[in-house]
Amino acid sequence: METAKKMVADKGRKIVSVPVGTTLFTTLEKMNQKKVGAILVTRNENIIGIWTERDLMQDVIQEGVDLKSALIEDYMTTQLISAPHTDTVFNLMDKFLGLRVRHLLIEEEGNIIGLVSGGDVMKCVIHEKDTELRQLNSMVSWDYYENWKWKPKD
Repeated sequence: METAKKMVADKGRKIVSVPVGTTLFTTLEKMNQKKVGAILVTRNENIIGIWTERDLMQDVIQEGVDLKSALIEDYMTTQLISAPHTDTVFNLMDKFLGLRVRHLLIEEEGNIIGLVSGGDVMKCVIHEKDTELRQLNSMVSWDYYENWKWKPKD
């Protein structure tokens, strides 16, 4: 079964982040450029927050928010949720559903090694189920049934 660490490695993407002091507009530009739905916020290269597409939806309807002057640190989520690198896709799926979050930081030996989304986990689950189905189909193929012949006893 696939682990969180393997999922992060398979994504082959470095963590996308912006430093404190970045405007929401610049953050959105970077998210669009990197094609990500969440971005981490850093201070002195330490991760201190996360800002997501959902945060954007909630933030832009607030009175007086100007994307070109609003700073990311005023809108980011600071309660970061992480999962160990050894978690399986099913453990991660439970966390996504139970905690009602869309992104989890993946941690190994106290260091953040990546970020996975619910979509990443769904993709992995579908891939595992597809592989399992192919294996089962190969074990019980139509050839078995087509070549089987019942012969009555005389």
